[in-house]
Amino acid sequence: MTTEGLTPDETDELARRARDGDRGALETLLSAVRPRTLNVCRGVLPHSSDAEDACQEALLNVATKIGQWGGRGRFTTWLHVVAVNSARTTYRRLKNQAVATDTPQLERPDPRTTSVIAGTRLDLLEAMETIEREHPQLVEPLLLRDVYGMSYEEIAQQVGAPLGTIKAQIHHGRKLVRPLLRGTP
Repeated sequence: MTTEGLTPDETDELARRARDGDRGALETLLSAVRPRTLNVCRGVLPHSSDAEDACQEALLNVATKIGQWGGRGRFTTWLHVVAVNSARTTYRRLKNQAVATDTPQLERPDPRTTSVIAGTRLDLLEAMETIEREHPQLVEPLLLRDVYGMSYEEIAQQVGAPLGTIKAQIHHGRKLVRPLLRGTP
């Protein structure tokens, strides 16, 4: 079986086998989902090396925590959440390192001045960090819906919450994030 072009059902079957302890299936699965995982991380982190780091962390988390995938929904939906969380963790770590050193990093230009898209991503991450302090339950559904375009139903299944709760969380999250993205908290 090649790692290129797996159907969702084939991916789910590999994930089930990997979850049940099949090392070969785990290795094949990780190879198969690496490009998708990297794309998710690139969608959050503007620098390729940072996205690569987050992707590696996400794949390590998949390998060590695959037992947490319940098998109810698609494996790729669970993978998506793992990748987003790894990218956000990488972003937080980089932000904390930058604040701790308090010196400009000359080898890494400020993406806000080099790319509108990168600046927008960083603004969104900053807004999510702000919201997470008081409303952590709103962040994951909001990111999954508005950044990654997942359906409400997929999000409800992944998060394990009723559909109405997810819709309400996303609505409330959007109300909180709008002023932060406009720069008027």
